[in-house]
Amino acid sequence: MSIRNWIAGAGLLLLSACSSGEQGFEEEALRYCDNQVRRTLAELKEVGGGSIDYTMMPRNIADSLTVWHCRKAVKEEWCSGFWPGILWYDYEVTGDEAIRQEAEKFTESLEFLSHTPAYDHDLGFLVFCSYGNGYRLTHNPAYKQVILDTADSLATLYRPVVGTILSWPRNVGMFGGHNTIMDNMINLEMLMWASKNGGDPSLADIAISHADKTMRHQFREDYTSYHVAVYDTLTGDFIKGVTHQGYADSTMWARGQAWAIYGYTMMYRETGLTRYLDFAQKVTDVYLQRLPEDYVPYWDFDAPGIPDAPRDASAAAIVASALLELAGYVQGEKGAGYKEAAIKMLQSLSSEAYQSRTSKPSFLLHSTGHWPCHSEVDASIIYADYYYIEALLRLKALNGK
Repeated sequence: MSIRNWIAGAGLLLLSACSSGEQGFEEEALRYCDNQVRRTLAELKEVGGGSIDYTMMPRNIADSLTVWHCRKAVKEEWCSGFWPGILWYDYEVTGDEAIRQEAEKFTESLEFLSHTPAYDHDLGFLVFCSYGNGYRLTHNPAYKQVILDTADSLATLYRPVVGTILSWPRNVGMFGGHNTIMDNMINLEMLMWASKNGGDPSLADIAISHADKTMRHQFREDYTSYHVAVYDTLTGDFIKGVTHQGYADSTMWARGQAWAIYGYTMMYRETGLTRYLDFAQKVTDVYLQRLPEDYVPYWDFDAPGIPDAPRDASAAAIVASALLELAGYVQGEKGAGYKEAAIKMLQSLSSEAYQSRTSKPSFLLHSTGHWPCHSEVDASIIYADYYYIEALLRLKALNGK
């Protein structure tokens, strides 16, 4: 979640100012996002015959199509929180009460998750992107209670013998043990927030334990990440690191590395523990060193067919948002370099090469969801749009607008 307490401790005065050529594009990009949000709302209303089904969430638009494929907000659908989150961010930009009302209606369709046993780790994506942003902007006490209850539900997947949250209970047999995926780092933010806002203080202990064990076992010596770490369910011992959505067990899946960059930056903000700040820089640096010229990665840094392999705009958006925060915690030239890299990512994403513009109501083109399963390849995907608008808002805040 964006534009909150990270600004206060970020040391923003240490950042170098943007050049005149860099200033202002985020304002235009945010206006573009608002236009696309309104197009999507109009499309959803038209599909519904004049009314919107607030339980159906935009998920993706295939490269060959021009309208959103929507999915029902159920416990198995991990992306349902991103569209409400986008609406909250657009409301933050525009102050339009009509957008706020739509954000409320989509958000409240996810309330059932707060009293449903945890299906898997994705509760942070589902509830903190939606209710978290809603509470940040409205201070609705009902929203706070939903977050606290959902954090407790997520905590039931924590296994003390392992020290991490079980990501996919349904896949223990498939992987041969307790599995923790890199995406899970993002869901720790909800636990940290809940521990500080009336929830059980032990939720923070769970998040820290998870981050520490992931840091020890889910990265190679060069700080590239495994998508999945597998642990013995009885002893908690690390068994192996593998991939599920990357090209191979030994390769750097772009979005997995993006989750690591974002997750450890967030954990430093939430804890102040310098080991997370140091680690965030290590996993960032190896990512930046291998980027193509336009700063938007191929879906896997070792994908077959480069330079003709699909890109992943979602990874670029996630990292851009994370780097705008990380830049404020790192002094001197290195911090300024992180900000400069984030701006280059956002400038590429805001170009005609990556924006959907008139072709589709999404913000961005060219994301890759699950290449090994041939799912959402070279598509518009809702979480790419979520982190894109979040990053633009962060850049606007850093530039004092």
